Amino acid sequence: MLQVNKLCVSYGKIPVVQDVSLHLKAGEIAGLVGESGCGKSTLLRALMMLNGDTAHVTGGSILFLGQDLVQMNEEALRQLRGDQISMIFQDCGEACDPVKTIGYQFWETMNSHGKKYSKRECNAQASDLLRQLRMPEPERILKSYPFELSGGMNQRVGIALAMINHPKLLLADEPTSALDVTVQMQVLRQLHDLRNTYQTAMLIVTHSMGVAAQLCDLIGVMYAGHLVEWGPCGDVLAHPAHPYTKALIGAIPQGDGQDLVGIPGRTPDFSQEMIGCPYGPRCPYAAEDCHREMPAEQTRPNGHWVRCCHPLDQEEL
Repeated sequence: MLQVNKLCVSYGKIPVVQDVSLHLKAGEIAGLVGESGCGKSTLLRALMMLNGDTAHVTGGSILFLGQDLVQMNEEALRQLRGDQISMIFQDCGEACDPVKTIGYQFWETMNSHGKKYSKRECNAQASDLLRQLRMPEPERILKSYPFELSGGMNQRVGIALAMINHPKLLLADEPTSALDVTVQMQVLRQLHDLRNTYQTAMLIVTHSMGVAAQLCDLIGVMYAGHLVEWGPCGDVLAHPAHPYTKALIGAIPQGDGQDLVGIPGRTPDFSQEMIGCPYGPRCPYAAEDCHREMPAEQTRPNGHWVRCCHPLDQEEL
């Protein structure tokens, strides 16, 4: 369904996403993890061709159902967005129109792609979805404006707006970050139901390894604009091949009173040329060749691959 091949995205002359390739089949859910500023959200927006005037695709292709989104004009992209491809933005309150009621925004979303729904039909479907997302009094919510709702409510409205047309591909930028644990679980169930009912493929940015482990079939690890590891979620989390992936897992709070374990060093500066492995200056396993060349992709069992000059063996974990 989705084939991203050697995608590069730059802000001006500064490359931020570099040579990213990934594939998603119908019904697959993939997660993207990594430190803040590594290019996850930029990649997600690029897949919707929504980077605006500040960022632009400088190389590669984005094939959705065989169509290259990079080559499509704005009108063709508009027909896809919100219908076949939807996105849950990180700040859903900002994504909503502040001068339109929530109900009008559902009506507009459902009727912008050649379909014809009455306001009654739109309200019925939207109310049902909001109720499943544990929104109290959904009929009142539909009559409200975004500024009348809390951040968590706006987050759930944004999730419902992205799901209402049952898209073939759903992109989600930290969809559960503003929600309490109970609502978080309900949102994850709804995403599972959307996948199971409509075979929706999903690519989800998250900082929570727990969310990734519970929701995702596949997981990708990004560092400094590069996808450095990709594979089945359980396999990558249990047997990380990249030292950065191991460090991320090691930084998860254990809840046993022990001190948090951080990753030493600083994230790289995108404005400076990176020679060799971008993680090399912070990596405890780095050798001389790590600082000379960008590691090639190394394939491991079960579709698991890693970009590392000296990938970790299982006995090293």
